[in-house]
Amino acid sequence: MRLTIAGGGGFRVPLVYRALSSGPFAGLVRELVLYDVDSGRLAAIEAVLASLAQQGPPGTGPQIRAVSSLPEALDGADMVFAAIRPGGTAGRTADERIALDLGLLGQETTGAGGISYALRSIPPMLRLAEEMRSRCPGAWLLNFTNPAGMVTEALVPVLGPRVIGICDSASGLVHRAARAAGVALPEGTLDGVGYYGLNHLGWLYRLEAAGRDALPELFANPAALSGFEEGRLFPPGLLARLGCLPNEYLFYYYDTARAVAGMRAAEQTRGESIARQQAELYPRLAAAGPEAFALWDAARLSREEGYLAEARASGERRDETDLAGGGYERVALAAMRALAGGGAADLILNTRNTVNAAGSAGSAEPEAGAARSATQAVLAVPGLPADAVVEVPCRVTPDGAVPVPQERPGPAQLELMRRVKDVERLVVEAVATGRREAALAAFALHPLVDSEVLAGKLLTGYEAAFPELGRLWHRGQ
Repeated sequence: MRLTIAGGGGFRVPLVYRALSSGPFAGLVRELVLYDVDSGRLAAIEAVLASLAQQGPPGTGPQIRAVSSLPEALDGADMVFAAIRPGGTAGRTADERIALDLGLLGQETTGAGGISYALRSIPPMLRLAEEMRSRCPGAWLLNFTNPAGMVTEALVPVLGPRVIGICDSASGLVHRAARAAGVALPEGTLDGVGYYGLNHLGWLYRLEAAGRDALPELFANPAALSGFEEGRLFPPGLLARLGCLPNEYLFYYYDTARAVAGMRAAEQTRGESIARQQAELYPRLAAAGPEAFALWDAARLSREEGYLAEARASGERRDETDLAGGGYERVALAAMRALAGGGAADLILNTRNTVNAAGSAGSAEPEAGAARSATQAVLAVPGLPADAVVEVPCRVTPDGAVPVPQERPGPAQLELMRRVKDVERLVVEAVATGRREAALAAFALHPLVDSEVLAGKLLTGYEAAFPELGRLWHRGQ
C-alpha cells in the first residue's frame, strides 16, 4: 500500500511512521510519501524519521519519499492522510488573538477561531480532493485537517463516503472513562458504548459493563472522577444533571468565562507558544542526526503538556497515557487497516449521518447519495439532517465507515448541535459560493459569539490578517 501524507512535515508524522514500523500495523504500508510546501519543515521530519529508523531492525519501516508537488504525491496513492495548516502557526496565532482582543474565546477549532481556520482550510482541501479524483480516484482520504468535521462536510460532495474525518478526542474520552469505571474495552470494539455529537462537540452517554451502564456509578465516585481529565474538568453536579460525560472541548461552552480568562491571563497563546517552539526546533532537527527523534519527542511531550492548559488548575498535569502518544495515529491506522481488508474495526469517526437501506454510509457516488429518498434513511444521530457530518461510533470495513445508530440526544445537547451544525453549513456555503454574508452569519450565529456587531468586527479583523478571504468574496461577486 502507498500512503500519502499531505502535510508530511506535520508534527505527528513520526508517530505514524513508528506505528507502521512495529506492532500490529507493521508491514501495512510499503511506501510513505510525504508532501509539504515548507521544505525546511519537511527536511526536519525526514531527519526525525531517519533517526527513528536507526533504532529498529533494518528494513522494518516503509520506504520514505518526500515531494513538494501535490500531483506527484497523489499519483498511485491508495490512502491519503491530510493534515494541512494554511497560514501556519502565524495564522493560528491570528485566529486566537483577534477573538481574544474582542473578549471572545480564542481557540483554533472552536468558536470564532475555528470559523476563521475553516475559511482558510476548506479551499485547499477542496483542491486536494479534486486532484485525488483525477490522480487516485480509488483512494480513501482520512482527514485530520481542522476543524475536522467542518472540513469533512465540505469534502463529501466531492469524494462521497471516501472521505472520513479523524480525531482522537472522542475515543480518548471513551478509553479514559472506561479505565476509570473499570470497564474492559478490548481494542477495536465499542460494544456498549454510546456516543453522539459533532467533532469537538460530543457526549459519552452510555458505557455498559455486563449489560449495565457504568456511568451513573462513575459520576457518584469522586475518587474515580479525579483520576482522568474529563472527570476533573467538569463539576460532578454538571455531570449528574447531564447524565453523560462531555468531550473535553465542551469546557469552552460550559465554562466560557473561565476559559477566556485563562487564555487572556497567559503570557502567550497556544499558537504563539507552538510557533516559538517550531521556529527553534525545526532547524535543530534537520541537523541533529541520530539524536533527531529524541529531540523531537521531548518537544512533543512539552507540546502535549500544554494542551488545554487554560482548563487545568496550577500544577495539574495531563494523563500520562495521553502524553505517551498513540491517539491520532492509532485511530487513523486502525481505520486504514480496516478499509484495506485487514479486519473490521469499531471507531468513533466523522462521517455522514445516514445509514441507508443498503447498510452503508451514503453512496459511492455523491449524486446518488443526495438523490436517495429521506424515507429510506436511518439516522445515526436522530434530530440532525441526514446529510450532516456527525461524530459517532462506526463500523469500518473495505466498504467504508458505516455509522452506528445512537439514541436521540437530550433537548439541550440537540439544540447545541443543531446550532453549531448550522454554523458549519454557513461556513461551507461561504467558501462554496464566495458569499461574505454567509461567513458573517456564521460568526453571528455561533453560540460563543452570538452578536452581529462582534461578528462584523471578527470578520473585518480576519480579513485584514488573511487577504485570501477578500479574494474569496470577490470570486462570489
